Amino acid sequence: MKNSILYCLAAASLALSFFFEYAPESSTTFSGASVVATASLLPDFSGDNGDENRPLATASDSAAYSHYSQALGLKLTYNEDQNLLRTVTDWIGTPYRYGSNSKSGTDCSGFVTRVFKEVYGITLQRSSRSMFEKVKRVGKDEMQSGDLVFFRRGPGQPIYHVGIYLQDGKFAHSATNGGVMISSLNQPYYHRNFYAAGRVDLN
Repeated sequence: MKNSILYCLAAASLALSFFFEYAPESSTTFSGASVVATASLLPDFSGDNGDENRPLATASDSAAYSHYSQALGLKLTYNEDQNLLRTVTDWIGTPYRYGSNSKSGTDCSGFVTRVFKEVYGITLQRSSRSMFEKVKRVGKDEMQSGDLVFFRRGPGQPIYHVGIYLQDGKFAHSATNGGVMISSLNQPYYHRNFYAAGRVDLN
C-alpha cells in the first residue's frame, strides 16, 4: 500500500515538473492588462512586403498583434508595424483639445505630429494644410499604413482635418466629437469629405 502511494506521488511529481518546465515564463502588459505570452495557435508569419530580413512572429508578437487587432478593430496579418500600432493604441481615447498635442488633449494635427515623432522620429508641420504641402500624393487605392489622409468640405474649400491611414479603409485621428479614435473612410461623412492621401518621406 505504501509503495503504491509512493509511486503515485512520484508520477505526480514527474508530471508537474514537465508542466512547469514548458509553461510560459513571460508576460506582456498592455494598458494595465497583463497578457500572457503563450504559444500561438496560429503559424509563424514572415513579412511578405519584400523585407527578407524581417523576423518570424514570436509568441509575444502574436499576443501583441491580437491586442492591437482588438483595440483598433483591425484584421491584422501579423507583419504590420508594431511600433505604429502600439503608439496609436496608446493614444486611443485621448480627448479632443484644439491647439494641443498631449495625452490630456489633442487636435487632429497635434495627434499626427506626436505619432510621427514617436514612431518615426520625424517632425511634421503643425497644421493639416502645411502637412499636405509636404507630402507625396498617392491614390486612394494605393494607400499604405502610415500614409496621411486629408479632408475638406467641398471643392475649393481648405483642408480642415488629417488622420493616419492604417488599413482596410480605416484611419486613426482626433475628432472634435470623440477625441482620438479609429474611423472608416467608408462612413458617409468621411467618404464625402475625403480629399486626398499623402505619403511622408521617412528617409
